[in-house]
Amino acid sequence: MLCCLRSPLFMMFRFRTTPLPPGPKPWPLVGNLPEMLINKPTHLWIHNLMSQMGTDIAHIRLGNVHVIPVTCPEISRKFLREHDAVFASRPYCMSAEVVTKGYHTIFSMPVGSRWENTKKIIASHVLSPVKHHWLAGKRLEEADNLVRFVYNQCVSYDKTGMVNVRTVAQHYCGNVIRKMLFGRRYFGTGKEDGGPGVEEEEHLEAIFTMLKCLYSFCISDYLPWLRRFDLDGHEKVTREATMIAGKYHDPIIEERINQWEKGTKTAEEDLLDVLINLRDADGNQLLSKDEIKGEVTELMVATVDNPSNALEWALAEMLNQPEILEKAVEELDRVVGKDRLVLESDIPNLNYIKACIREAFRLHPFAPFNVPHVSISDQIVSGYFIPKDSRVLLSRKALGRNSNVWEEPLEFKPERHLNNNGAKVELKESELRFISFSTGRRGCPGVTLGTSITVMLFARLLQGFSWELPPNQSKIDLSEAGDSLFLAKPLVALAKPRLPKNLYPVN
Repeated sequence: MLCCLRSPLFMMFRFRTTPLPPGPKPWPLVGNLPEMLINKPTHLWIHNLMSQMGTDIAHIRLGNVHVIPVTCPEISRKFLREHDAVFASRPYCMSAEVVTKGYHTIFSMPVGSRWENTKKIIASHVLSPVKHHWLAGKRLEEADNLVRFVYNQCVSYDKTGMVNVRTVAQHYCGNVIRKMLFGRRYFGTGKEDGGPGVEEEEHLEAIFTMLKCLYSFCISDYLPWLRRFDLDGHEKVTREATMIAGKYHDPIIEERINQWEKGTKTAEEDLLDVLINLRDADGNQLLSKDEIKGEVTELMVATVDNPSNALEWALAEMLNQPEILEKAVEELDRVVGKDRLVLESDIPNLNYIKACIREAFRLHPFAPFNVPHVSISDQIVSGYFIPKDSRVLLSRKALGRNSNVWEEPLEFKPERHLNNNGAKVELKESELRFISFSTGRRGCPGVTLGTSITVMLFARLLQGFSWELPPNQSKIDLSEAGDSLFLAKPLVALAKPRLPKNLYPVN
């Protein structure tokens, strides 16, 4: 009897009689693309549509592509736990192809042996605990420079102490990954106060443009024959941003490869050296030049967004609720004290700081959806038929704000993440009640690195400086930007040093 229930004929019958998730009726050939194009931004249209229909899972056909948005943790777990093997692939799309130089990264590769092998290599040789420890000194240099940069703004010639928090946070993240990859903070000369130069500003702007373009509902991803026309201009923008990033990355990569080939470099000093020297069992180079360039871009793209966005939103919320800010600073004073700067070794004991970060990830994610998961075969999930090649989008925004999971979901309350039993708070959310780091077979291999960057960014800024609202401002406007989930206006706040002067780096 069991064999009969698993027979191809029975499964075909079952698939044909199981309904698709609810969704709008599609037009012939183009599906719901007209509605998508009329209702921008697309993520708001999808979320409003699902809210009006009262559903946690929907089916939207864009061209001939089945798009399955999900807003419920329970259903999300079915996709990424019960049926993870079926939904572990990635879609072919213009932005990923351009940014990763032809799907050369673990982030973008469709499922298969090549992806499995590359993922193992990156996890065991590039983002391993050993390499993380090896590069701790480089991360510490950038944590010190972060404090120096903000301190110099506090004691600058006008002594206003007004700090653009978005600029500080984003460039700190960019500095960390540049130092780990290339052994350098600046592509050019930088600034004497520790801030970015014009090269770093252009580079980081390109990285964030690439992030905005990746998997961004480009019309040619659903009607591929339209790609040559670039009707929405996505490809032009994506290629220009990728070229700008490559203008800074590629010469360094090519010069370093030449140094290793000529024998003028013999010792590994950063992650670029590691990528170049990866070898298989026969001693052959594992990654081609294009694959190395793709992985470098991937590491850049994957590092700068979540930490900087979480810091800006959290500090904005905390300035409006100063009791939360005071509690976070009290923990730092209790755990670390005021006679030294916080270190990565303090992270396990900073539970309230990590609770604030988790709450920022929950309430204010960087992107509306996670990277699409593609089904490699027909499947039935939560009573609905999910066709082969469907693109499943877990909603970062709606998962974290689901009122069936979270009390007062629109309120910033770090205490909800503290464990009653005193267990350590972790940034990773394995139950998909919100998304901090991706999970399942496509789980993020850089959780340790992401945690270190994010917690050190929070802790150094809150320990080193007292933060206040700008003069003549009673609260921070927490409006979201119209076309993204960024804070609508970059956060500018008043910073004042709160530690002994000798603790602020001056070099």
